[in-house]
Amino acid sequence: MHVSDSLIGLVGGTPLLRLRGVLGGGHRDGGAPLVAAKVEYFNPGGSVKDRIAVRMVEAAERAGDLREGGAIVEATTGNTGIGLAIVARERGYRCLLVCPDTISADGLGTLRAYGAEVVVCPAAVPPGDPASCRSVSDRLVRQTSGAWRPDQYSNPHNPLSHYETTGPEIWAQTDGRVTHFVAGIGTGGTVTGAGGFLKEVSGGCVRVIGAEPRGPARSGGTGRSCLVEGVGEDARPAAFDPGVCDEVIAVGDGDAFAATRRLAREEGLLVGGSGGLAVVAARAVAAGAGPEDVIVVLLPDGGRGYLSTIFDDAWMAAYGFPATPPGSAGSAGSPASPVPEEARVGRVLARKAALGCGTRAALVHVRPRQTVGTAVSIMREHDVSQLPVLRAEPPLAAAADVVGSVTERGLLDALVRGEAGPGSPVEDHMASPFPIVGSGEPAGKAAVLLERHGAALVLDDGRPVGLITAQDLLAHLADADEPRAADDRPEPPPG
Repeated sequence: MHVSDSLIGLVGGTPLLRLRGVLGGGHRDGGAPLVAAKVEYFNPGGSVKDRIAVRMVEAAERAGDLREGGAIVEATTGNTGIGLAIVARERGYRCLLVCPDTISADGLGTLRAYGAEVVVCPAAVPPGDPASCRSVSDRLVRQTSGAWRPDQYSNPHNPLSHYETTGPEIWAQTDGRVTHFVAGIGTGGTVTGAGGFLKEVSGGCVRVIGAEPRGPARSGGTGRSCLVEGVGEDARPAAFDPGVCDEVIAVGDGDAFAATRRLAREEGLLVGGSGGLAVVAARAVAAGAGPEDVIVVLLPDGGRGYLSTIFDDAWMAAYGFPATPPGSAGSAGSPASPVPEEARVGRVLARKAALGCGTRAALVHVRPRQTVGTAVSIMREHDVSQLPVLRAEPPLAAAADVVGSVTERGLLDALVRGEAGPGSPVEDHMASPFPIVGSGEPAGKAAVLLERHGAALVLDDGRPVGLITAQDLLAHLADADEPRAADDRPEPPPG
């Protein structure tokens, strides 16, 4: 009988699947390279992170850093936490995971279902802030008896696990014919370990390509955040050896999400956004490859944790992404009714820009460390009553760069009550960020948001591009509903 006594024993040995429709390749008689996906959601915990969880824990046990009755403490966005929770449950350890508040409800529920204790921390704080995930995990390690932290970003057994398992599996599964290996760069362990093995065993003949979202400085970006989860760390993790990569390809969030949805429809592969990102990079590699080349692209995790985000039409629309990729059959959710261009939020913002010669539609903002007095001055200068608080200068890469908001009324109340002074930092008195609305959404959606909020942040392709108010919407709809000849328009007031 083939019966496993351990769930941990089922980690690894994931299959390779030939990709066909999503890349337009894979048919060797058509002159295109063979492109195969290493499908890592076949691991027990549903992701490639099961591999590193097992190896890191086993190494800690051998070193005496983790003993009977001990606790595993780690800061994670989900997949590594699931792997650690599975290993902890089987080995009898307590598992404490520290997650940012951007983690989805599904992700949080999954970690708790595996028996992990979860502490949620704000994502919009600097790494050194006492409330940050890193600071909280440091504190838990100090306060918890027998605690050990894997620290996947610097643990050498992260890339070593891929050098010992993922790389050899790919080499054996392709009978040593792999010519290109494509993987996303998060901690860097996968591309360093598996890529390093493949380069070594092939005598340097395998070309290793890393894939990242647009933004991280190491791929030519400005160090901005992104929406694709699990990849795109700007600081170079110790687990990442950049010398292994022959090339790093930057991929936009929108392209990654479109590929992710196409993988489900056309290949039957329900994966996460980092898988779609890697496939976009693999498509670029395949475009320059020959019919004898064999390209392996690693898909890190499954897509069930992203049903309320990437695979939800409403979420995609709210972030300014098209719900249905061009040329695809159908959409992941219920088809939306066509919205006339003039009734879209993007047209409202465009009209605002046209009337103000571009200045009124600019993302006027304040930074967290600037003072209340500065915020008031900016409001006066631009004749606005609210400002988004940005941690980076525009153009922004993602909505996560917007960390809060301040309003004229809120600052006035704080000043009158003596809770703030002109020199107080804005970050001590900001409220939650403004609600978001996609540029392609109907103006009616913005109207609903503006009933309860002073402004809404407009996103296009996941990036903040402007702020609209009820006054902007009213002016746009009044003009659209009652067009007038130019000579019938009222004269502007004197001065």
